[in-house]
Amino acid sequence: MTTVLEQPQLTQSTRAAIEKVSIVISKGSLEGIYPGLIMANGARMEGIEADLFFTFFGLDAIRKDRYEAIKVATVGNPGMHMPTLIGAIPGFSALATGMMKRQLEKIDIPPIPEFIELVADSGAHLYACKATVDMFGLTIDDFVPQVDEIISVGEFYEKAAGGQIIFT
Repeated sequence: MTTVLEQPQLTQSTRAAIEKVSIVISKGSLEGIYPGLIMANGARMEGIEADLFFTFFGLDAIRKDRYEAIKVATVGNPGMHMPTLIGAIPGFSALATGMMKRQLEKIDIPPIPEFIELVADSGAHLYACKATVDMFGLTIDDFVPQVDEIISVGEFYEKAAGGQIIFT
């Protein structure tokens, strides 16, 4: 005989509300950057404090010289559901990128430069990872004006204290 235990139903008043999120963006492709921006935007729309921490190739999302030219990663991307060789065909990345940008536009998701500005204007804070900035030989002048500052991982953890850390 199997006994089924009833799970208590949590109501909004008994659930702990999320008050703060810190989102780490480490990939420099459309499919690596958009999830973090969408989550940050959603958090701000719900009144949740949001910080974005850009590290490694995720820095491309906030680099003045790169954020307008982010592409879909077609080589070695299991989400493409095709052999890697096809993703390496010249022009295929541009084709896939164009298709994805059109789909995003259809559902009213702005291009990355506009989205960065929107998220920052909503009150989210944008930070660049100091170790990565140093590794790539960059300075604050290499980033869009919405970047609040360049911080260390330790400083990121201080800012994230008491909230949820999300790695996209």
